[in-house]
Amino acid sequence: MSRNDIFNEAGAPPEMPRQTESELYSELGFDIPVETVPLPSLGKVYPEGHPLHLAQSVDIRAMTAREEDILTSRALLKSGDMVSRLIASCLTDKRVDPDTLLSGDRNAILTAIRITGYGADYNVNVSCPACGTGQIHQCNLSDLPIRALEKDPISPGLNEFELILPMSGKKISLKFTTGYDEKEANVIAERKKKQGLTAETSVTDNLFRAIVSIEGNSDKAFINKFVRNMPAKDSLAARMFLNINEPTVLMRSNFVCNNCEYEEELPLPIGANFLWPGA
Repeated sequence: MSRNDIFNEAGAPPEMPRQTESELYSELGFDIPVETVPLPSLGKVYPEGHPLHLAQSVDIRAMTAREEDILTSRALLKSGDMVSRLIASCLTDKRVDPDTLLSGDRNAILTAIRITGYGADYNVNVSCPACGTGQIHQCNLSDLPIRALEKDPISPGLNEFELILPMSGKKISLKFTTGYDEKEANVIAERKKKQGLTAETSVTDNLFRAIVSIEGNSDKAFINKFVRNMPAKDSLAARMFLNINEPTVLMRSNFVCNNCEYEEELPLPIGANFLWPGA
């Protein structure tokens, strides 16, 4: 008796033969569109051998109900793996590990996935900075500008950039955040939460993850000691370098108050309804 026969007797469905996606949608009678997503990093930070080395774009398949299972998984949300699983599921090139991607590239892909699934309209609750009136602000995610990487890394295919600190004069090597860094930050935040600690070390924690070396010294203990004692002017310079130069989708939208007509460009909050409209 075969394994399938045993499961059939137990009332479970038999194993289905593996199909390619093209075969599957041919059988179902409809196509799932594929979209090309520009990469803010232009692939400059990915080493030779990486699927996105010097790639200026990546293809994604539009979101389906399978991805909605990922979005509603409490286990994935708690573990911090939801975004990576969602990106991996929609990428057409399965060689790409989402955790190796820059956060800015992940944000671009995530925004495109949202657009393919639920459209470009995104409604957020906003309080006018001038008159305080609460209102719903609608923006078009397709109009969000992309800040492409302009700085050249220390060497091609390396996520490292040089900066001379203004106060200490030290030459440091910085990297932009990746999916791995996001996971590490989530783990640390959960650990602190369980210990009843606050996020009072967020500045130094972020700098510690970003700084690769100081004057060529990549010893983690030394970097940690340096970061926690560096002059505030140096800390500001490092943070500004990252904020200004990080390749990403700029999550900002022009807001006009429907009460007092006050106008300002505001940051877009990424709430639950970004990936799950109506939440």
